[in-house]
Amino acid sequence: MIPTTMKAMVLTGHGGVDKLEYQDVATPQPAPGEVLVQVTATAKNNTDRKAREGLYPTKKGEMTSFQMGGKPTLLFPRIQGADIAGRIVAVGEGVDERRIGERGLLDFNIYANDRRDINLTPDYFGHGADGGYAEYVALPSDQFHHIPNSELSDAELASMGMCSYQTAYHMVTSANIKAGERVLVTGASGGVGTALIQLCRIVGAIPYALSKQDKAEPLMAMGAEAVLDRSDMDSFVERVKAATGGKPIDAVMDLVGGEMTDVFIDTMIFDMNARSSYPRLSIAGASGGNISEILWTRIYLYQVQIFGVSHGTREEADQLMAWIRGGQLKPVLHGAFRLSNLRHAENYFVNRGSNYLGKIVIVPDAQWDEHGQPWSLETL
Repeated sequence: MIPTTMKAMVLTGHGGVDKLEYQDVATPQPAPGEVLVQVTATAKNNTDRKAREGLYPTKKGEMTSFQMGGKPTLLFPRIQGADIAGRIVAVGEGVDERRIGERGLLDFNIYANDRRDINLTPDYFGHGADGGYAEYVALPSDQFHHIPNSELSDAELASMGMCSYQTAYHMVTSANIKAGERVLVTGASGGVGTALIQLCRIVGAIPYALSKQDKAEPLMAMGAEAVLDRSDMDSFVERVKAATGGKPIDAVMDLVGGEMTDVFIDTMIFDMNARSSYPRLSIAGASGGNISEILWTRIYLYQVQIFGVSHGTREEADQLMAWIRGGQLKPVLHGAFRLSNLRHAENYFVNRGSNYLGKIVIVPDAQWDEHGQPWSLETL
């Protein structure tokens, strides 16, 4: 029996964690072409915090959330949470009832049209529509992908959600990464960074990770060719040369920005005669600062190609789901919090220590014993 009301963590406005309120709300009903999913785990992304704090401006000086389609879509109250794993418990008109019971993972995008190869006005569940920080959520049936793999727990499946993996893959495809190319991955210990390391290996590229040295062992086990210490950037280019045998980086997957951007470009252009392709900078984050000062002469004289990346496409989501089913992509799960304890999870994420690697998942309280307790972080 599906209840008429459910527990949800509701975002009531821009601001701090006090804007997250644990409430009873109406259980959604699946519209035509939709499925109703009972949520078992939803991965937490930094985009949740940034959207809550109004840190996605598209104009200087504004406090808002991105609105590439021309108008704001983050309206309050809103249930956040993009990377949703769970089971179909009801279907809307036009959806095969045999799908009831399927376990799956959401392609988190809200697409503006049916095009499979491009996504020009990206939005996502948990931002432009309610997401997974709740007990139930209604989703497009064609975007909730069946993942039957018994070796993956629901928490692990959620940790492989498309917000990180699809962003990472779109960084790779935008920059046209080829087998054998040397790729610098900044912010390598986070969700997008760990996804990038795995994806580089899948396409045959060689990833070099920028992180703290205490993360070196797990990042190397994941596929990093070398781990470069981010705490010493003065000698960074020389250390890159040592790691690559004196060869320049072919492309940078940048999640940091700020004053580091110029240094990352240096790793690609110190020997243009040794290159066989243009230097490429693929950008999907700015954890080190939203403004970078770069001499434009360095960009156009060295022919540095720059790609801004937020979300990917339907085609890329399909490929990623196939790799998850095939076991080529592996979960990197850090731990779990109850839905009612989301404020604590947000504070833990912001103040995380050096032992942090991978994804945090949020589990509805009613699902906690089965899907959350084995990975609990709630005593920390």
